[in-house]
Amino acid sequence: MSEAASEAKNKEIAEYIAGLVAKGRAAQAVAEGFSQEQVDRLSTAIGWAYCKEPTPMEIAKLAVEETGMGRVDSKYAKMLNKVKGTLVEMKGARTVGEIERDEKRGIVKYAKPVGVVASITPTTNCEATPAIQIMTAVKTRNAIIVAPHPRARKLGILIVNMARETLKKLDAPEDLVQAVDVETGAAIEASAELMRQVDLVFATGGSQMVKAAYSSGTPAYGVGAGNAVVVVAEDANIEDVADKVYRSKTFDHATSCSSENSLVIHESIYDKVVAALVGQGGYLCDAEDKAKLGKQLFRAKPVNPRLMAQPPEKIAATAGLTSATDAKFFMVEETGVGPEYPFSGEKLSVVMTLYKYSQFAEALDLIKRITAYEGTGHSCGIHTFNEDYIRQVGEKINVSRIMVCQPHCLANSGAWTNGMPVTMSLSCGTWGNNISTRNVTYREFMNVSWLSYPIPSYQPSDEEIFGEFYNS
Repeated sequence: MSEAASEAKNKEIAEYIAGLVAKGRAAQAVAEGFSQEQVDRLSTAIGWAYCKEPTPMEIAKLAVEETGMGRVDSKYAKMLNKVKGTLVEMKGARTVGEIERDEKRGIVKYAKPVGVVASITPTTNCEATPAIQIMTAVKTRNAIIVAPHPRARKLGILIVNMARETLKKLDAPEDLVQAVDVETGAAIEASAELMRQVDLVFATGGSQMVKAAYSSGTPAYGVGAGNAVVVVAEDANIEDVADKVYRSKTFDHATSCSSENSLVIHESIYDKVVAALVGQGGYLCDAEDKAKLGKQLFRAKPVNPRLMAQPPEKIAATAGLTSATDAKFFMVEETGVGPEYPFSGEKLSVVMTLYKYSQFAEALDLIKRITAYEGTGHSCGIHTFNEDYIRQVGEKINVSRIMVCQPHCLANSGAWTNGMPVTMSLSCGTWGNNISTRNVTYREFMNVSWLSYPIPSYQPSDEEIFGEFYNS
């Protein structure tokens, strides 16, 4: 493409995005006057549109058909649970007007919308991510523009249009929710331009997209790479571990960055754990199979996209694992960590790495080394009933989420069985070059004004302030 043609293309994209943003600002100006009852009703109605049968199954089928990734049954379950969980999370939450009052300190807090939000959505979780963020944006009186991944363009537009139809039925501005609808070849440029023009960016996707969000000049919430390491201590319930790891690792063919990528197992129960995992359909690769699998899985950086979130039978056939035709997931044994040991990194596939340890200090060291290689700040887990082990992980491991005795990917982003905030966007703190360690929820979609009343003066004495140092 000539320089002149490239400039013309960029100008066309910028004008197109500007048009979307202008419509979003006009709609958001109306929404800014909505009451709490109105936004609660609108966000709930949109959630019902996504959950009312047969819609969630239609969404799940289109997601797999369009992206070629994941499982229909998993996406169906994800859609229902994450949408419902988000609504439960937001139920009763104040996002309009006064949201908190502290009489003692004379502080009153008022929620304010951010404005126009960009939602940059990934191909791996192309169904639940935009749905959740749309409901959340409406709940907080923002306009939102969804930029679907090029491989999930049809689905992204469908999810947006369902919200628009719901808003129209309830006499709310349709342009509170819009989609970037461009040809695949212009998607990257359009997303970049969108991030430059809006007020806030939520970037859920690969590291390059997150870096682009941070460099856009617009405030942004991003996510970090996952590479979950889970310790199986000597006192763990082996059958329970095998069941939970199987359900988590095979969910949606491991599209989730929270899937167990490595198990660090105590040597005293190592063989029993492996046998229990084999009983759940795991296939333990020997040295030859490991080499074959690695050659195919890591033929592209970071992982061969043709094997990412694919059925186990496809992985077995591609890698030539003739003895693994009935496998539900794959296990490889490893001792090293780092670039020379690619199985120690995130695999985004039904492939899991096994490590063995003897002392708990070794397990902690392995978590640190593996997550330092990939997955800094994201998450880890442990299966144990030893509270001292749990405390040590909590105190010594620099990750944002630690799951205890849970199926990792089913728990990390919030579940009916734990208290984690429901989301599809997992920030990783400064460890992972993110601004927050939180599960991103409606709280990140609001500005808050602090109103301060005067209170009776109280100034402690120097002795009270400096304590033991006062008389030194």
